[in-house]
Amino acid sequence: MRACLRFVALTLAAMFVAGAAVAEPLGSHWQLSPMGGYTIFDSQLRFPGSNHPVRDDLYIGGRFGWQSNSWVGLEGAVGFTPTAEDAVSGARDFDFTHYSGNLVLSPAKGRWGNPYVFVGGGSTTLKPSVGEKTNTGTIEFGGGVKLWMTDAVGLRFEARDISFKPLNNYGAQSNEHNVVMSAGLTFALGATPRDTDGDGVPDKKDKCPNTPKGATVDATGCPKDSDGDGVLDGLDQCPNTPKGATVDAKGCPSDADGDGVYDGIDKCADTPKGATVDATGCPKDSDNDGVLDGLDKCPNTPAGARIDKDGCPIDSDGDGVYDGLDKCPDTPKGLKVDADGCPIVMMEKETEMLDTGLIRLNDINFETNKSDILAESFPTLDAVGALLVKWSQLKMEIGGHTDSRGGVAKNQKLSQMRADAVRTYITQKYSQLDATQYTVKGYGKSKPIAPNTTPENMAKNRRVEFVILNKDVLKKEVEKRRMMLKTESAPADSTKK
Repeated sequence: MRACLRFVALTLAAMFVAGAAVAEPLGSHWQLSPMGGYTIFDSQLRFPGSNHPVRDDLYIGGRFGWQSNSWVGLEGAVGFTPTAEDAVSGARDFDFTHYSGNLVLSPAKGRWGNPYVFVGGGSTTLKPSVGEKTNTGTIEFGGGVKLWMTDAVGLRFEARDISFKPLNNYGAQSNEHNVVMSAGLTFALGATPRDTDGDGVPDKKDKCPNTPKGATVDATGCPKDSDGDGVLDGLDQCPNTPKGATVDAKGCPSDADGDGVYDGIDKCADTPKGATVDATGCPKDSDNDGVLDGLDKCPNTPAGARIDKDGCPIDSDGDGVYDGLDKCPDTPKGLKVDADGCPIVMMEKETEMLDTGLIRLNDINFETNKSDILAESFPTLDAVGALLVKWSQLKMEIGGHTDSRGGVAKNQKLSQMRADAVRTYITQKYSQLDATQYTVKGYGKSKPIAPNTTPENMAKNRRVEFVILNKDVLKKEVEKRRMMLKTESAPADSTKK
């Protein structure tokens, strides 16, 4: 009984020490357990030919079995106890040996411990020091606990009842129960290596034991991040993110402004949607008009032209030369212009005015015998009006002239009316002109410039003339322009410092 109590105390102490263990062999495996302990023989046990009980003694044995992945296992047990008769004199020595096969059930396996029960059958051999040995069939049952210190090594504590029929006829009617209290080490062979983080690398080889589930690891169990974005391979749903790009929790790069260049790489993070960008995410403005490529509906705007919100150049006067480039931005509609946007007629008339002191118009047409100006004459009058705006300081006489057909009085009156109609048109169309600076006179057929002998000459004589009255103003302007041209054309003097 003392031995039994000592065994129980030892078992409880071992369970307390190993209670913090969190190990257990995994999967189906073999187990080998060398055991040592004490055999407590049944008080009724008598060896053949003896009347003396058997003395309790030390026990040595072993267990070898197979444990399935579930709670069922098979195990072979063997043990040996050298003992003797408990007699004052003449006691014989006996060797007690048992062999059995057992079904082992472990219904509550866990990393905290592994309690088990078993039942089986086998044979017992009793071999006296003098005489023949005896073999007896046995039933073995019991239980114990395995406390794993590692996934391969643990402590084992067991109580085993070895029961068999009495070996003699000294009145015993029931089976004799011999109890073996034993303890030892148990070794797991061929168990599945533990992989705590489930990365496929056993803990004993895993240099990174806390790898997040699902991450791809190398041979040492350490996770990889091939694209260096901070999200591990296997968890990274966008595994080929360019270096430097900002990513979300899934490892996918973001593009806040939607320009096709990822945040973190994008040097212009607030690009307007739809704008074309370069490799750094910065928008381009190929024609430098202030409207970004991709948003610019007129991408080849000439430099200097004024544009609308869509990047398209504006041509307010409709002359084909864009605002900003148009040096004559208020060209009357319908007039042909030069490359600078200035009406060709206007430029020709200005040259004529500077050279001759007058502007002669032969293409101003009226209704027959009337002073109503025909619409076909408006472009020419508009060109003259625009020119007069530039020369607002000039005073002029607007003279009307006819050919030689008709009477003198009639032609004089008609030419007066037509000259007055021209002045009215110009001063009303160009309200910035001062009408008081323009006088009107009808000359009729009194001042022909060509003989009235042919239709061509007669057409020359039918004319309207703007004659400058204050030619001193014109002269000063001519001199001013000549000085400007001279200054612009003079070569730079390299001797000046």
